[in-house]
Amino acid sequence: MVRAVFPGTFDPIHYGHIDIALRAERLFDELIVAVYDKPIKTLLFSPEARIDLVQRSFVNHPKIKVMGYRGLTVDFCTSVNAQVIVRGLRVFSDFEYEFRMALANHRLNSKIEVVALITDEEHTFLSSTTVREIASLGGNVSSMVPPHVKEALLKRLVELGEGQTLVAPTLRD
Repeated sequence: MVRAVFPGTFDPIHYGHIDIALRAERLFDELIVAVYDKPIKTLLFSPEARIDLVQRSFVNHPKIKVMGYRGLTVDFCTSVNAQVIVRGLRVFSDFEYEFRMALANHRLNSKIEVVALITDEEHTFLSSTTVREIASLGGNVSSMVPPHVKEALLKRLVELGEGQTLVAPTLRD
């Protein structure tokens, strides 16, 4: 059995993430969507909220499991007996970053392979940062995220802005 891990912060999960996960689901016996809890960046949602949003996105996909984790991704992979890390590539600049990360992960654990899937053309512009910024400025994100994510995102922005129009800080993906 080949188990793969698709790691990320998913703040929030969007259709680009979902596309990569569904395509990876076809390639591997099991896919764990691993929600990283303490990245070196400011997040909009708590780890628990992000895990819930991701779980709800894959409710009808028994081969996809969702777990939270902290620490090195390769250590998480080892702990769940995964042989593969799945990553998504949108644009050329993603390749450079992912290439360096794949080399670093290989140095840390040469038994874990990295598979990069190129995003569907319609999602090349999409990032969690883009979704957050558009939503914070009152834009419609319904074509970018599932309805449950849009609802949670708008609720969270109202909480942070106390019901006022909110301009969220730019947060890097």
